[in-house]
Amino acid sequence: MLDAKLETLLAVAAARNFTKAAKLLSLTQPAVSHHISQLEKEYNARLFLRGAGDLKPTPEGEIAIRYARRLKAMHEKMMAEIALEGQRMAKLRIGITHTSESNIITEALAKYGNLNPDISITIITDTIKNLYDMLEAYELDIAVVEGRKTSPGLNYLMLDTDCLLCVLCNDNPLSKQSMVTLSELKHEHMILRLPTSATRQLFEATLIGINESIEDFSVALEVDNISTIKDLIRKGLGVSILPQSACMDELRKGKLTALPIENLSMIREMNIVYHKDFAHIDILKGIIKSYQEAKNR
Repeated sequence: MLDAKLETLLAVAAARNFTKAAKLLSLTQPAVSHHISQLEKEYNARLFLRGAGDLKPTPEGEIAIRYARRLKAMHEKMMAEIALEGQRMAKLRIGITHTSESNIITEALAKYGNLNPDISITIITDTIKNLYDMLEAYELDIAVVEGRKTSPGLNYLMLDTDCLLCVLCNDNPLSKQSMVTLSELKHEHMILRLPTSATRQLFEATLIGINESIEDFSVALEVDNISTIKDLIRKGLGVSILPQSACMDELRKGKLTALPIENLSMIREMNIVYHKDFAHIDILKGIIKSYQEAKNR
C-alpha cells in the first residue's frame, strides 16, 4: 500500500489546492496540510510554494511528485500482476505517438491481442516527451517512438525505419513528378505538424543542415492531428511533410502521392522502448512479428 502521505502529495499536486485535495481524499484540510508538513520535515525540503492562487511545486517538490507517481504506478502494477498471475494473463499499457497512431502499429497491436486472448492491451497516445515521462514512472510498460534518447534504464528494439516525404493530392501538378525540389516546395501552401512534434522538428533540423529555414516556406496551417492533415491534402488545400508510414493506406489505395525532396534525407528509426527489467520479451517478439505481417500484407 502506498504511504498515505504520498497519496496526499499526489492529490495536492493534481488539485494545486489543499481544500480541493482534501475533498478528493475524503480528508479534512488540516489533515492534508499536516501530511505535507510531515513530508517536508522528513525530506528537509519545502515541497510547495504557498501564496495567493494555486499552489506551485518547488523544484524539490517536483522531484518528490515524480518519484511518488513512480512508486504508485509500480505498486499498482505489482498488484495487477499478482491478481492476474493465477489467470496466466498479462495486462500491458503501451504508449504510441500521434504519428504511430496513423500507421500500422495500432493494427499490429490489435491483431496480436486477438491472437493472444490472455493478454489485455491498453493503448495511450501522447507526445514523445510525455510517453518517456510515463515510461520512466512505470505508468507504461512499453512505448513505440520515433528515434531514441540516451537513458541507462531503457532498452530499445528497432521496429522499422521510416522517412519523411512530401505528401500531396493527386491533382497537384507536382504529383506527376518523381521528386520535388525545395524551390517548388516554397511555392506551395504547406500544412505542417505543430512545432513541438518530432516530425516537424526533424524537417526543420534537416533544413538548417543545408542552410535553409522554415521561414522561407509558406506555412498556411499547423495541425496536430495527422488524419486531419491528410484529409486537407486530399481536398487540395495544401501539401505536407509526413512520415511515409503514416500514409501507407492512402498510398496503397492511390488516394495520395508521396515524393522525396531534393537534398533532404529525413530517415529515422521506429523503436520499441522498455525498461531493462521488463519480463515479457516473448511479447515483444510477438508484437514485432505481428507488425511485420501487417506491413507485408
